[in-house]
Amino acid sequence: MTRPPEKSDGPAEKLAMAKVVARLRDELARARSDAAESAVVERARGVLMGSARLSAEQAYAALEAAAHRHGHSLLTESWALLEEAAATGRTPDAAEGGTVPRPRTRPATGSAAHTVLPRGLAETLTRAVSAQAVAAGLRHHLGPAAGVDCVVIYTAAAGGGGLELWGDAGLGPELAEQWRRVPPGVAVAPLQALESGRPVWLADPAADAARYALIGEPARWPSRAWLPCPVPGAASAAVGFLRTRSEPFDEATRDLLRRAARRCGAALGALPAAVPAADAETAAAQRMLDTLPGSVILLTPVRGPLGGVEDFRVDAASPGALDIGGRRGKELIGLRVLENYPTVLGTSLWHGYVDALESGTVYEGEPFTYEEVSAGPPRHSTFSVRAVPLAGRLVVSWVRHDTDEREAHRLADMQRLGNLGWGQWDPATGAAEWSDQAYAVFGRDPAHGPISWEDLPQHLLPEDGPEAAGAVRELLHRAVPLDRRIRIATPAGVRHVRVVAEAVVDAAGTPVEVHGLFQDLTRQQQAEDELLRSERAMARQLGLLQAERTLASRLQHALLPIPGQSLHLAGLDVQVAYQPSEDGVNVGGDWYSAIELPDGQALFVVGDVAGHGLDAVATMAQLRFSTKGMIITGSPLVEALHRLNKLLLHTGDARFGTATMIMAVYDPVERCLTWAQAGHPPPLLIRDGVAGYLERPAGVLLGATHEPRYAEARYRLRPGDQILLYTDGLVEKPTEHLDEGLDRLATTAARLCTPGAPDPLGALLSPLLGRAAKRDDTCVVHIRLPDPPAGPQSG
Repeated sequence: MTRPPEKSDGPAEKLAMAKVVARLRDELARARSDAAESAVVERARGVLMGSARLSAEQAYAALEAAAHRHGHSLLTESWALLEEAAATGRTPDAAEGGTVPRPRTRPATGSAAHTVLPRGLAETLTRAVSAQAVAAGLRHHLGPAAGVDCVVIYTAAAGGGGLELWGDAGLGPELAEQWRRVPPGVAVAPLQALESGRPVWLADPAADAARYALIGEPARWPSRAWLPCPVPGAASAAVGFLRTRSEPFDEATRDLLRRAARRCGAALGALPAAVPAADAETAAAQRMLDTLPGSVILLTPVRGPLGGVEDFRVDAASPGALDIGGRRGKELIGLRVLENYPTVLGTSLWHGYVDALESGTVYEGEPFTYEEVSAGPPRHSTFSVRAVPLAGRLVVSWVRHDTDEREAHRLADMQRLGNLGWGQWDPATGAAEWSDQAYAVFGRDPAHGPISWEDLPQHLLPEDGPEAAGAVRELLHRAVPLDRRIRIATPAGVRHVRVVAEAVVDAAGTPVEVHGLFQDLTRQQQAEDELLRSERAMARQLGLLQAERTLASRLQHALLPIPGQSLHLAGLDVQVAYQPSEDGVNVGGDWYSAIELPDGQALFVVGDVAGHGLDAVATMAQLRFSTKGMIITGSPLVEALHRLNKLLLHTGDARFGTATMIMAVYDPVERCLTWAQAGHPPPLLIRDGVAGYLERPAGVLLGATHEPRYAEARYRLRPGDQILLYTDGLVEKPTEHLDEGLDRLATTAARLCTPGAPDPLGALLSPLLGRAAKRDDTCVVHIRLPDPPAGPQSG
């Protein structure tokens, strides 16, 4: 059969068949890799069986044990054993107990001992499917170990003439193309390594350049090593290791590279169709293709038992030939068309190949789209293919059209994601071109065409037009680059656009072409505006808060003047302390009052208004003045608390909430302290070095209920007694119970408030308020009944 039936399965069926073929092809590649690994392990097992007289099971167990002990994979351990045997010319003896001798570790500089290849190199080379992959694997693993920056693999050219580049990593496309073929007669180090069978070590760029033709500039890779690389069952190869280091190769590195070269040869020998066929026609065709640019291959028909064409095989390829799978040059040699491009079957391209082969006419097909079916997402590419018959074969060339199209799609995606577009203008003719995204940025219908530079200011907001017009004139007449933000009016509203443009000038400096870029920054500008509004609002709020704090602080200081020294009221020594909240934001509602009454008694009041700021200060002022007025005019303590409770409940102002308070009146004649409280901590009495709290009479906080119950208590003081009135800021902490704070205050007061202390209040507050930042204000009144003065001594 020379042609597949004209009536074939539909596209869906052919695509499904192609996917099956692709899957089987991938499975075959994995099977080949597994077989190559198994072959290495089997060879190592055979060495042990022959040298140590072990059974197959014992030899395999010995390999596994050695791999585990040395931290190697089974494949790496097998390679190490085989290389040890090859390097010493004998098979190593197994150690007692059936374990494999460990390859010696890297020696010091100058030692001739063998080194261990980097971990993972054996697996990488065994799984390589091309010479390019072998070179890349060597560079990846030997870079850290030996400083290798570039790997180049050459093989003897077909027909015995010169060298051909088989694989490279780190060389770069330009040098790879320049050095893809080395003609006969050129003195190069890889050829000497091939002919002599010995390594060539280069570390003197000037001397080396005088002796050999070097790849690239001599100083680019000051040290180079070229080693023969025996390839089993194929033409020999030479592998080059190029370094940017300037020092020579030490013995340890040389031994490492020798081992790597032997491993490289084994990997190259396992490649399918590793080297070109050696027949004269193929060799001649390959030499011809080596001189051609672009993608050109030589196809040989593969015929079935009845003589029909069943497939085509690639027997030669130009250096620049590149297929959809990324295989290049000699990597294509040996591939079969239907095995690697299964969806070609039954297409006009397949029929064109067969017709050209049978009729001897040239086939030039229309551009067609090919889908590559392999692991990962499908890839589509468009090709134009030409097939020319040549002595029973086909010379096929192709041009790939979708590269520019793919780049255009990528550019369009970038413009869409970045919300930017481009444009170009001809100042002389007025011709202009915009990208699709440029129309989207301006909100303009593409049917209306691009906007000229002269008309651009007319599309801006009126206040932006004059400056933009001046910048455009500078761009068009003096080629001054333009980079500014503009605001344009669109049907969707005002947009903020960044415009960047430059002019290309001729020899006289006249602009002949203008390139520009537009980027829609509307969302960014909106975010910046919103951020600015938030910052301004925060600044205003902060200013109001600071003004309120300043006013409240001034009012507080005016209402609560803290005396600079002790007060003397009704025979008592009185100290007052006030410490504001340390958060630095709000002014609290803690307050006190200490006055002498008209009848010679003394009034002491400490209160705490709920809340902070001006509202708390206003409530504090109202309570302070009302309390003083009631007590001065003769109201009993309990009656005063009832009136103050009613005052807070019926003021009708939400600012006046609740408050706690303690009031005490001291009678100096009776030395009696009468006191009442409204939800306030009890007074602390310090007597004879012992501190304890006075038992609280009934009383709920002010403003909490319409029917409160208040009572008063009386306590007779002795000379030397000390009384402490305080707000809860002195004893409260966020993470502990109030009782813990009260116990701490009593313990500290008993220790520090001694009868002879010159400043008992200061000594008390330092440890209590200095431990951590307070969350609330603190107000403290310290009262002491002095000891009577000592009488005159008799004598």
